[in-house]
Amino acid sequence: MATVENDNLRRSADEFLSIIRQQQTGKLKIYLGPCPGVGKTYAMLIEGNRLKRRGIDVVIGYVEPHDRPETRSQIGDLEIVPPLVAQYHGISLSEMDLDAVIRRKPTVALVDELAHTNAPQSRNRKRYEDVEDLLREGINVITTVNIQHFESLYNIVEDATGVRVKERVPDEVIAHADQVVNVDLPAEDLQERLQAGKIYP
Repeated sequence: MATVENDNLRRSADEFLSIIRQQQTGKLKIYLGPCPGVGKTYAMLIEGNRLKRRGIDVVIGYVEPHDRPETRSQIGDLEIVPPLVAQYHGISLSEMDLDAVIRRKPTVALVDELAHTNAPQSRNRKRYEDVEDLLREGINVITTVNIQHFESLYNIVEDATGVRVKERVPDEVIAHADQVVNVDLPAEDLQERLQAGKIYP
């Protein structure tokens, strides 16, 4: 009888510890798009500025504005944690400085390009692993990703477009997000933005 009671007490304590840990982990919000150029980064930065105006401690852990003036203008007064500059085959690459963001310990970190593969000098191989580390540290994260980067969809995208998607995110990362916001544009608007050079030159 005592053994059963001890087992129940231990299970109850483990469950409570799990609840405590869940409360200590950060929350994840994902701006999800069907393709580049629909405005995910733009929307993430708008939200960051809105949170800052409400007194929330927000920093940019990493942002990739792709030289888009409208996106760059949304950085505004947001604090940027200086990136880690890594050398790879003679090229300088800017990566999120994960350790610096953790030391800074903001309430919210804005982290663009969830599916990105980090330079070899980074702590983790993939940016989604960086985001998981931030969440474990109790830092809330707002991030961006396109659907073709989902592990379960990349082959469907490849069949439909002929493009092989190399950077992929496990579905469970997206499944565990606390909030997912769909960002989309009508095809005509997207084509117009592409022709105007607003997505890629």
